Amino acid sequence: MDYIFIDIMAKKKKTRFSSKSKQITTHKILEEIIRVDHAGEYGATRIYDGQIAVFGKNTKIGKTIKHMADQEQEHIDKFNELILEHRIRPTALLPLWNVAGFALGASTALLGEKAAMACTVAVEKVIGEHYQEQLDLLKDDHKDLKKTISKFRDDELEHHDIGIDHDAESAPGYRIMSKVIEFGCKTAIAISKKV
Repeated sequence: MDYIFIDIMAKKKKTRFSSKSKQITTHKILEEIIRVDHAGEYGATRIYDGQIAVFGKNTKIGKTIKHMADQEQEHIDKFNELILEHRIRPTALLPLWNVAGFALGASTALLGEKAAMACTVAVEKVIGEHYQEQLDLLKDDHKDLKKTISKFRDDELEHHDIGIDHDAESAPGYRIMSKVIEFGCKTAIAISKKV
């Protein structure tokens, strides 16, 4: 009888301990979140830089893109702080995201305003979903980071909606372009978490 009681108590302690440990975000998850978000926001600033280089800041579409670029700059500034605060190594692929982001922004802008907005819609769709997944991963020990990511997710979804409002879906080859850009974003996310 004593054995059964001790065995049950040991199982209860394990259960309590394991449920408690689920309330803490592991360092590995925190590191991946901050690294990939830093990389993604950096890439987003470069996409908008490429589009502004083609359209200019003072055109109607340029002003719209500048508004989104300013928000992305706020995001990258925050993740620059978090990289330092948590002593997390940024992705080694920042030079690649620098070139790839600018090239994606400039090339879609060269195809026209609708194509540039289609790029925005595709990128921001993936980023909005990605941020939501991170919010589900983060535990209560990082409430400030959850607030930050929640705000940034809302900004990204606003950018997505701006793209839709600017007729992105009627860009030539919209479906194919969107799928290619979404695939590229998801691949960049997967790589940047680790490298």
